[in-house]
Amino acid sequence: MVTRPKLPIHNMAQRHSGLTEPIASALTEAACVCLDRHHQSPADFDMVNRNVCSATVVEWRPASERERGAWANDIDATELGAYALALAAVEISDGLVAVRRAEHGTGADYYVAPVASGKVDDLERWLRLEVSGVDHGPEGEVDRRLGLKLTQASAGDSDLPAVACVVGFKAKLIKLADLKLDEGGD
Repeated sequence: MVTRPKLPIHNMAQRHSGLTEPIASALTEAACVCLDRHHQSPADFDMVNRNVCSATVVEWRPASERERGAWANDIDATELGAYALALAAVEISDGLVAVRRAEHGTGADYYVAPVASGKVDDLERWLRLEVSGVDHGPEGEVDRRLGLKLTQASAGDSDLPAVACVVGFKAKLIKLADLKLDEGGD
């Protein structure tokens, strides 16, 4: 039996220096609400990174009624829940962790850097991470949104390389793609 890697959406502040404990907890809570809309824990997700598909499993505790009420705005919950799954995905697929929230206009949501370098403050090693979430859409909607996120990253006011990630909650799909520097950005 092949063991699928677990998507590490819990205790993210311990590994991602760009997340405080309250922010990491909020992202995880939003993810639990979004996952509960369509699935029961654990759920298998496909993760497609650089056109290579791998299986992963997401485990979470069911959201309470109070948490569902706090995240009743589906747009906010989907956006913030997608941050949790996207950051966990780049962590297990590329060894990247959040080091800082990106400024408005950069074409990204977070800056990520290789954790193995030990120098998360080394700007030259940072990448921009642009994230989106799709609550109900099929794989085609995830693909369409990924194209939009790559376009947004290329138009950003930053010359750092970028990765776009779209999380399809109902589709149980996480897609990542690199922005090619010759496609835009500078």
